[in-house]
Amino acid sequence: MIEIRLHGRGGQGAATAGETLALAAFYEGKYTQSFPYFGAERRGAPVVAYTRFDTVPIRVRTGIHSPNCIVVLDSKLIKTVNVLDGLQDGGAIVINAPTWNLDLPDNVKPSIMAYSDATRIALETIGEPITNMAMLGAFSKATGWVAIDAIRKAIGRKFSGAIKEKNVKAAELAYSETEQVTSR
Repeated sequence: MIEIRLHGRGGQGAATAGETLALAAFYEGKYTQSFPYFGAERRGAPVVAYTRFDTVPIRVRTGIHSPNCIVVLDSKLIKTVNVLDGLQDGGAIVINAPTWNLDLPDNVKPSIMAYSDATRIALETIGEPITNMAMLGAFSKATGWVAIDAIRKAIGRKFSGAIKEKNVKAAELAYSETEQVTSR
């Protein structure tokens, strides 16, 4: 089972990103689950969303405490929230940042570290700093666990009209611009 924890702020679309990622995995024939966790439900407050997918039915119904991947929609959260908590050894970290700006503690040993300037991409494509769909493109490129074609299809299902096209473009740009970090 692949478990992903998405960290963002209220209004950035972390919950929508989790749902869209689950839908994309479903389109690839996987069993999926997605749900948010809200603390203080207000714009700008830290939020977490969880997504799971697997090739067999998923029976577990808890939060994700030991994720295979962490997706960070706002890199400023790194200073206030322990976003790396519980990341499995050999897991993946995908952050929204113009450069890799994450100092990893010695006990965190990911095999995939990637970043994409999703804020810039979102501003250029949709005109707002809502980074969720761009980060799905970055996730797809960094991990390969869900294809960009499935992400496109899921975005098409969640949105319509001009906003659908803008979000697809954001995901595609992030997919093409995501950079892997090869050393700590």
